[in-house]
Amino acid sequence: MTDYDALMAFTRTTEALARVSGRLDWDQETMMPRGAVAQRGEECAAMAEVLHTRQTDPRVTDWLAALEGTALDDTATAQLRHIRRTHDRARKVPGALAAKLAATTSQAQGIWADARQAEDVAAFLPVLGEVIALRREEAAAIAQGASPYDALLEDYEPGTSAEELTALFGALRPALAELRAAVRAADAPPPLSGTFDEAAQLQLSQRLAEVFGYDTAHGRIDTAVHPFSSGSGLDVRITTRTQADDPFNCFYSTIHEVGHAAYEQNIDRRYLLTPLGGGVSMGVHESQSRIYENQIGRSRAFTGWLYGQMRDAFGDFGIADEESFYRTVNRVADGCIRTEADELQYNLHVLIRFDLEQALISGDLAVSDLEAAWNDRFAADFGYHVDKPSNGVLQDVHWSVGLFGYFPTYTLGNVYAGCLNAAMRADLPDLDDALAQGDTSPATAWLGARVQTHGGLYEPRDLITRACGKAPSEAPLLAYLHEKFSAIYGL
Repeated sequence: MTDYDALMAFTRTTEALARVSGRLDWDQETMMPRGAVAQRGEECAAMAEVLHTRQTDPRVTDWLAALEGTALDDTATAQLRHIRRTHDRARKVPGALAAKLAATTSQAQGIWADARQAEDVAAFLPVLGEVIALRREEAAAIAQGASPYDALLEDYEPGTSAEELTALFGALRPALAELRAAVRAADAPPPLSGTFDEAAQLQLSQRLAEVFGYDTAHGRIDTAVHPFSSGSGLDVRITTRTQADDPFNCFYSTIHEVGHAAYEQNIDRRYLLTPLGGGVSMGVHESQSRIYENQIGRSRAFTGWLYGQMRDAFGDFGIADEESFYRTVNRVADGCIRTEADELQYNLHVLIRFDLEQALISGDLAVSDLEAAWNDRFAADFGYHVDKPSNGVLQDVHWSVGLFGYFPTYTLGNVYAGCLNAAMRADLPDLDDALAQGDTSPATAWLGARVQTHGGLYEPRDLITRACGKAPSEAPLLAYLHEKFSAIYGL
């Protein structure tokens, strides 16, 4: 057995164990008894310790050294790039710290869920402080004098920095704010009203998942407080949620998570249980979920088809025709919840979190002041106030599980989606004809071939550049949003 074969065999077992660890997280969010939180924390810590031991194994160091300078094909070279990155990073983090982080975040997730339900920020802040302290310790160990926040970003979007993202977001924010102000001054389409049977919502949600190419033979759909996608390869699971007065919440949560799941399901099977067998970054991952949800799922053509499906499921629900339905689906409305925000305002929600979490990691913002800082920033950006913690600082699960550096990838994913949509539309001029029939396959096949099949073969920005024929920028997203909402609101 060659050094490369030995390393890949060892890595395959590590990847398999990582999938088992991920299944524990999925179970905690969907089916685990509430009373099992403490035990699950120990289980997660045990798995984290096992994974950390394997990731730092001295044999990996030796194999990588033996392969240094060896002539390898592009796939093997990419595998080694990922293995080396993970190995070097893990070696900087003490095993005890990795285990403590896993145990603390597992417990914090349960505390957050209870605090959110009780509207009790004070009940959550102490454990959040523990999570932040541990993530700071981890970031300091990894950064070794460089930016701690950049070290955390590397977990989710390799090759980027807070400085680069700040510049990108600085170009986005004023243009979004200007368009938002013009839209809010115009007459809005009427909102959806009425009550929609939740069992029927889930039935149509299942249909939508299949329409967008979700392979239910290798996945399942469950419900959760916060919809998410989990897994890779032959076992990719999603969750959604229902709300009796807002079926769009269910439908577009499902489409969004199918975007994530389709990425994982469509990766070249040769990469199964290897470092190339998952999405290359959260920014690229989010580009898939957002383009499925928005540029495809909220397009005039596709909503025309969805209108007919909703009439079949719910009868006359008070919207007269397809064009009115399209306008209602894309209605810009006030709201505090990021996951329920329209395309135009969504990124403004993300930018709040990006700025606040940088301040938390640097120590410029004390955990005890977080709620006030959140509420003040929200009022300044949106012009109205947060009414309760579950609509404010307690609405997202991310910080409870230590995902600092994750939030900016949502907006980066929207930027990537804007670039991909422009390139896809140029290549598929008749796409709307298919979408109007509920056929998403031309779009999903294009994305599968240009993005999804490659898994982790290319670095994130290189992947988007290859797919689009040009380097990513904010311009296509802004052009798309301006064209779409100017037409809807008669600007």
